[in-house]
Amino acid sequence: MKKSSIINHLFFAVFIVLVACGRGKQVDVVRPNGNALIHETSPYLLQHASNPVDWVPWSKDALAQAKSEGKLVLVSIGYASCHWCHVMESETFEDQEVANLMNKHFINIKVDREERPDVDNVYMTALQLITGSGGWPLNVITLPNGNPLYGGTYHTREQWMQVLLDVNKFYTEDTQKAEEYGEMLAKGIQETNKIVPVTHSDETSAASLQESISKWKTTWDLEWGGDRGDEKFMMPTNLSFLLNYSSIKKDEESMEHVQNTLNKMALGGIYDQVGGGFFRYSTDTYWKVPHFEKMLYDNAQMLRIYSTAMKEFDTDLYRDIVVGITDFLEREMKHPFGGYYAALDADTEGTEGKYYLWQEAELKAVLENDFDLFAAYYSLPSQRMMEDNSIVLFKDKQDKVFANDHGISYAEFRDLKLKWNSLLLGIRQKRIAPRKDDKVITSWNSLLMIGFLEAYSASGNEAFLNKSLEILEFLKKYSLRENQLIHSYKEGGSHVPGFLEDYAFLIEALIKLYTLTLNQDHLDLAVSLNSHVIDTFSDQGSGMFKFNQKEELISPLVLTHDGVLPSPNASMALNLFHLGHILGKKEFLEKSKNMVASMMPNILSDGQAYGKWNELLMHISLPYMEVAVVGENSKTLIQQLHEKHLPNTLIVGSEKENGLPLFNNRFYAGKTMIYVCRNNTCKLPVALPEEAIDLIHTSYEEM
Repeated sequence: MKKSSIINHLFFAVFIVLVACGRGKQVDVVRPNGNALIHETSPYLLQHASNPVDWVPWSKDALAQAKSEGKLVLVSIGYASCHWCHVMESETFEDQEVANLMNKHFINIKVDREERPDVDNVYMTALQLITGSGGWPLNVITLPNGNPLYGGTYHTREQWMQVLLDVNKFYTEDTQKAEEYGEMLAKGIQETNKIVPVTHSDETSAASLQESISKWKTTWDLEWGGDRGDEKFMMPTNLSFLLNYSSIKKDEESMEHVQNTLNKMALGGIYDQVGGGFFRYSTDTYWKVPHFEKMLYDNAQMLRIYSTAMKEFDTDLYRDIVVGITDFLEREMKHPFGGYYAALDADTEGTEGKYYLWQEAELKAVLENDFDLFAAYYSLPSQRMMEDNSIVLFKDKQDKVFANDHGISYAEFRDLKLKWNSLLLGIRQKRIAPRKDDKVITSWNSLLMIGFLEAYSASGNEAFLNKSLEILEFLKKYSLRENQLIHSYKEGGSHVPGFLEDYAFLIEALIKLYTLTLNQDHLDLAVSLNSHVIDTFSDQGSGMFKFNQKEELISPLVLTHDGVLPSPNASMALNLFHLGHILGKKEFLEKSKNMVASMMPNILSDGQAYGKWNELLMHISLPYMEVAVVGENSKTLIQQLHEKHLPNTLIVGSEKENGLPLFNNRFYAGKTMIYVCRNNTCKLPVALPEEAIDLIHTSYEEM
């Protein structure tokens, strides 16, 4: 925090200098348009391909050009479904006078943050150091060496032109001072990526885990769920950890908070009540009015948490959400060859959310005699949340309660609701649909694999398993090349080498796939990719893993905190933990423990930003159970075990003799046995899943 405060203070001083430099003249038309984005395949970059700005994609050549021409670099970062990115493009980047100014004084680089999350992370860190906050569009002005001078998000046309004039004037009149400031900011970015490695720690204990959660609880919104704030993100990584922790520790407060959050989100406008799937975040504290982007990574992770919650709570509401997310993904997000697209835009016809909103007259015409009951279900008199009285559909009661209150059988009401949704979805599909970002991102599809696998384990429905296998086949065919991943696939597009998140999330998915199917091929691929990560991404200074394979930015990236995506380092630490148990690799277990030990100061001070690390800390500090199912009936028994919520438990199996340590000397001809073990010490084998579950629960109670 001290470093950030110093940098903020210095930036404020520099900004005063910029303003004091005076207001330069606005420029006349300069060189002809040289926009190079028309050659790209990213939907976001193509959205800007007709701008009069001389945009180029991110490359070393662009920085070299800036150096040779003595110009500053303007790096503008966004993504295809970003509402405020569209607004700034329309107001500013499509304006000829603005473009003239940009083209004359800057080398202008457009970046799709979903294609280059490394570039985005570096300059988002700069923005957070400068302003204390972040967001998109992310607009950074840098020196030719990439060191940042200025950072901001959305600007009006006039604000943007003034920023350009002031920053350029400051640079040309006092280049040395600008370079000193840029170097200071670059060092600040590097400091944020420094982790002090620890080889052992007394803090990796159950007491530390409890301390982290106790501090975290003070941030919870116990009425509306989630963390307190004017806007709310769903943060499924945190909910997954809290659900697992509260189930083991019988922490009623945490369990109630998770359930309340899941309920409020499922009933709210952040969930598409007609078409299924979740929007990106809520613009209010009640989950009622969303920001209308739909992102694959959100829906992948929400599929996982609601599937897990089905095991714990056994409610139709959560089953409906799992089905709704899946239906939405299949209908609107699936690539013909089996992967899933990245996102749907927030805007249609220049208006955010227009595709999803309703007018009362329209609803009356569609629903006819059912309108009054529909209006009661969605409390329509209180739902006119938009400026033009458009209606966002959200509800206050679960279906059983509503049906009972209105004297309708639950089954009859469910049929009515299906009819309503079918009618409204049919009307909606005749509207102009949101634009689709049709990249297939490896890391996000890997998260969806995990979501489908969790839905399979909760329901036993093999359709979910098959969807996960389809994604894997897509990734193996289009995104895996000589044991190395690319980050995203689009036919005819350039392919950036995979980042740590691509490997980490896919390895996690493969381990889970192996534990559910017993197919050794999935484990072998996970082990192979894991070896590549260790060989290519290891960062000796921190004991962690770098985000990208090559050092080509102004700072190495070692990402440790959770955001809307889980921390890739925490994911890798968990992968090492699981592979260590499966393969009997003590060095993996030691590496995993050292990684979480290095993160303990962060976990203890800011648990809500380190939910994935807390998951690993829970594995290490509380009894962790290994369940080995061996014999010809292993698949059936394993499915029965997976249908129960058994956190802190690794369930593996084999139908025949197997060289893995967990299966050694544990086969009996003609029998299928279940071994419940802890630290390689096993209780007497049992034959029935119920008996094994009792042994696991007994171990929990002995904590």
